[in-house]
Amino acid sequence: MIDLHCHILPGLDDGPAGIEDSVAMARQAEQDGIAVVCATPHIRHDHVVPIDALAAHVGALQHELTERGVGVSIAPGGELAATEADRLSDTELRLVSLGAAGGWLLLEPAPGPLGEELEDLVRRLKARGYAAIIAHPERHAGADLEQRLGALASLGCLIQWTAAFIAEAGADDVALHLARDGLVHLLGSDAHSPRFGRPVRLASGFRRLARVCAPARVAWMRDYAPRAVLGGRALTAAP
Repeated sequence: MIDLHCHILPGLDDGPAGIEDSVAMARQAEQDGIAVVCATPHIRHDHVVPIDALAAHVGALQHELTERGVGVSIAPGGELAATEADRLSDTELRLVSLGAAGGWLLLEPAPGPLGEELEDLVRRLKARGYAAIIAHPERHAGADLEQRLGALASLGCLIQWTAAFIAEAGADDVALHLARDGLVHLLGSDAHSPRFGRPVRLASGFRRLARVCAPARVAWMRDYAPRAVLGGRALTAAP
């Protein structure tokens, strides 16, 4: 599995303060069957993250994991706040794209329910050559959530839900209804620490989805789509 949303780099944002916690998060990922973790520090006004140094931070963590025998690969990326996206240069956008491949940007919506301004941003980014992944929509739910997600999907967006939220969803939860309707495309851990909060785990979320989605669709979400995203490639439609 590939975790496309994880705050695993130490000392950059509100993720781990030091390398030991980063290593512990990688071990947690390995135990869950996650082979690749995409490091997505916040690119946001309240965190000073040097975009041009992201590759060096990823390389340093990867070296540490290799030295310690942790079998997880770290890929570059960022969680780009919707409020910051227009300010970034083309070079900066590529550096924070998932896999630094220049194809997909993980967008953090502005606080509150999803609105038309996010759709407008998606169009502007598309004109600059980037497709968007919408992070954790469960935190931005309004009365028209389904309609908003449908509109974003029609613009070519992928919708990434938090794995722990899906894993804990009840039988009547709206998230599972949306999964059946094709509005769950990806899961991410959105983990920040190995000691509290959301764990670096995806498997339980996919097991929950397997109860409401066809096996081929779950495989698309778990295997095909994340690999295509990290490679910066366009996706074929989900089964």
